[in-house]
Amino acid sequence: MTPDEFRRFGHAVVDWVADYRERIEQHPVMAQVEPGAVKAQLPAHPPEHPEPFAAMLNDLDRIIVPGLSHWQHPRFFGYFPCNGSLASVLGDYVSTGLGVLGLAWQSSPALSEVEEVATGWLRQMLGLSDAWDGVIQDTASTCTLLALICARERSTGHGASHGGLQAEVAPLVVYASAHSHSSVDKAALLAGFGRDNIRHVPHDTNYALRPDALEQAIRDDRERGLVPCAVVATTGTTTTTALDPVAGIAEVARRHGLWLHVDAAMAGSAMVLPECRWMWDGIEDADSIVLNPHKWLGAAFDCSVYFVKDAEHLVRVMSTNPSYLQSAADGRVKNYRDWGIPLGRRFRALKLWFLIREQGVSGLQARLRRDMENARWLADEVQARANWRVLAPVPLQTVCVRHEPPGLGAAALDKHTQDWCDRINRSGAAYLTPATLDGQWMVRVSVGAERTERGDVEALWATMQREAER
Repeated sequence: MTPDEFRRFGHAVVDWVADYRERIEQHPVMAQVEPGAVKAQLPAHPPEHPEPFAAMLNDLDRIIVPGLSHWQHPRFFGYFPCNGSLASVLGDYVSTGLGVLGLAWQSSPALSEVEEVATGWLRQMLGLSDAWDGVIQDTASTCTLLALICARERSTGHGASHGGLQAEVAPLVVYASAHSHSSVDKAALLAGFGRDNIRHVPHDTNYALRPDALEQAIRDDRERGLVPCAVVATTGTTTTTALDPVAGIAEVARRHGLWLHVDAAMAGSAMVLPECRWMWDGIEDADSIVLNPHKWLGAAFDCSVYFVKDAEHLVRVMSTNPSYLQSAADGRVKNYRDWGIPLGRRFRALKLWFLIREQGVSGLQARLRRDMENARWLADEVQARANWRVLAPVPLQTVCVRHEPPGLGAAALDKHTQDWCDRINRSGAAYLTPATLDGQWMVRVSVGAERTERGDVEALWATMQREAER
């Protein structure tokens, strides 16, 4: 493809994306295809000869779009927000077009220094002190794995450079709430702790981890000859957006010498609002934090920021220094190859940099406040309606609801809940995700798509009543 062809086709692609976003409400929110339907429309073998670019755009409309669930749809209320704001999309486009890699500072100086600036801006927006350093990773799963590897190495005196976990006298233990994300258990397994050494600490009636129960679990493990190593607190759990008490957990972690990692993947964006920072009170006593600007804040996926207090500890654990990457600048710059697992990195910072500049802090704050107000409105409406319940506090933008007709036993109520949620999803009118809470099915309404306004939430509530009460 020549630069002239790229210019022509590139304009066509930008127009196609703009048209898709402009007309997204014409599509059913959830994909209406059966398993295998997309694959059946694609050739089993690669093309022998070049195809016209117009054919690819045609197949986007004919095959790909009907096979998508539309996360940018204003009536997408499933999972969590994943807002690829168009300014951020353009940043990602520029990054891909530049085609540069960050192996070391010298391999692309602007890549490293824009990342320093963008993560520094985000740190200030969140109200964090300048004791924190940020680095962009792909997802929160990777960030949690980084945190637990760092915790492991601190607890073992950097045992990886010697005999590793096999040389340890006693097993190391990781603690988290049962309501923590599944990636916490996965990270603990990948970091070598073993499933037997993961503790799910009891929670309170608001589904937040109890510091007193953490204290007791640590004491019990010490008495058994085990080595408490790390605790993961969650600000905004996936199921209910529960808020673990960071300050209380930090006090326990400090007393026992545990690494404290705070998972604020979705809810961390809310800390751009000063009135929300009580939600992670005590955060300055943590060792590491993860938040995903590619969720609620609006950055295009993937853009997960890992903040660490002791950057030198992270670098010591992750460092690699082959001769072909060494340069005279090494002692004066950040080489992000030493700040994570991959050697190379894309210019991810551009999409965060574009987003913050185009929206400004005030624009981002206004959208977050809108979403929280809409969630509170829905919660109030649900509470006021007979036979409907809000099952958990609504500190952010997720509302956990259940319709409970009189006389239904637990099994029948579960079937009723899954049925009315499934009818809504299959209709294409909206997208919701069911989940279990206290062993019973309920429905999560996650408000936060970039184009979701009050009218969309009102229409959803009308649809929920019609489908559940019919």
